[in-house]
Amino acid sequence: MTSVVADTHALIWYIFDVNRLSQTALTALEQAVNAGNPIYISAITIIEISYLVERGRIAEEVLTRILNALDDPNVGIVLVPLDRNISGGIRQIDRATVPDMPDRIIAATAFSLGIPLVTRDLRIQALTTIVTIW
Repeated sequence: MTSVVADTHALIWYIFDVNRLSQTALTALEQAVNAGNPIYISAITIIEISYLVERGRIAEEVLTRILNALDDPNVGIVLVPLDRNISGGIRQIDRATVPDMPDRIIAATAFSLGIPLVTRDLRIQALTTIVTIW
């Protein structure tokens, strides 16, 4: 399997509760890592997780463990900064279909890299400009 981009919820579940992932999503994530290909996450994912911690919706441990995973080259999770290509690619993510800006940035990350996005989000799955896995 090629590399994939993981949506915020997919990343959290991959690290904390794989039973919440579909079998197809889990297989895609595991195959990427087992083949030596990274799981990419958008920089906005860290911002979303930080926001959820601040609001008390998830535990601080989630952010800590994800940051530790990013710092460990053996885990296979790589942060993708918001750059010119992703900023331009956002226009390829239909705002009427995916109105939430963080979701559009994550989808634009997959679009820019030309790889599938692992997501349960039905609005993102409705896009025709990217391949999604769930």
